Amino acid sequence: MKVVIIGVGLIGGSFAKDVKKLHPEAEIIGVDKSETHLDEALQLQIIDKKGGYQDLATADLVYVGIPVNVLVTELPKILDAAGDDTVVIDAGSTKRLICEQVAEHPNRRNFMACHPIAGTEFSGPTAALEGLYTGKTMIICEVEKTAFKLQEKALAIFQEIGMRIRYMNPEAHDKHIAYVSHLSHISSFMLGKTVIEKEKNERDIFDMAGSGFESTVRLAKSSPDMWTPIFEQNKDNVVETLEEYIQNLTTFKQLILDNDFENVHQEMSNTNKIKQILKGIPLTKK
Repeated sequence: MKVVIIGVGLIGGSFAKDVKKLHPEAEIIGVDKSETHLDEALQLQIIDKKGGYQDLATADLVYVGIPVNVLVTELPKILDAAGDDTVVIDAGSTKRLICEQVAEHPNRRNFMACHPIAGTEFSGPTAALEGLYTGKTMIICEVEKTAFKLQEKALAIFQEIGMRIRYMNPEAHDKHIAYVSHLSHISSFMLGKTVIEKEKNERDIFDMAGSGFESTVRLAKSSPDMWTPIFEQNKDNVVETLEEYIQNLTTFKQLILDNDFENVHQEMSNTNKIKQILKGIPLTKK
């Protein structure tokens, strides 16, 4: 099996590690704009060699883990270079614009629009983790537009890795992911910003930060290069979720101002049901 990883960071590198564990004979070829990332991926044995788009024609599977703004412009070129039997899988956190971009591409049948609900706050090849995808959900959009034999090839790998499969349309994906992923990242970034601006003495933050603060602000360590384009592409849904979030914060603030701590307690009690919703979802730590 010949697998090309375009973008050998956390997402692409972790996928490469899982494929290599399952298929030691597989040839993993890395493509990345950063020569440093490619060198690191080689040193870490994430990839077997460096390559380019010329390798796509003979690849069985191409996994694309690059920022969504770059993905929109590069995906048509990737599909141009893909062979008849090559399945091209993306891992973008937005789906509508990406699917629209290749809707009329002659090789649309080779593309499977995906979003793995997996990751950490770290980036680059050194962040790649074997087992990152195990037990996680792979969302697939517009699966009917992918050639059936190529669907089977991709699904077989996902199932071998141990992923759950969920099918959605691109619009529903982008709306729902704004709530469960994009909003959490914004909240984390802004919490970090608020504390940094308030506590000018960084030593105080370090000394006083407990596990609650650390876990809540963890996502603020995520790459701005990756997340800025996500917020841009999913702007309408992100703004809608922010408006609802801000309204909830304003209401909670008013309850405190009004000394209405009975309803403060009730708000938190009502929200405690999130424990049952999230029960069983594994948290990846590094």
